[in-house]
Amino acid sequence: MTKEYKIVFSRDDCIGCGACTNVCPDNWEMNAAGDKAQPKSLKIDEQMYSCNKDAEDVCPVGAIKVE
Repeated sequence: MTKEYKIVFSRDDCIGCGACTNVCPDNWEMNAAGDKAQPKSLKIDEQMYSCNKDAEDVCPVGAIKVE
């Protein structure tokens, strides 16, 4: 059985630097206005864990948490 993880994203804290989209483009993209990042999915599996954890680690304002 594959373990599932949840992404908790604080859109209000996001400064739109794009660091998460650079390290994890499979799950992170900039919104239509280009001023905030957004996850493609808030529920991820083990395969997506590593790059989303990298996104959490590079976020300068701590807007991303992987639980």
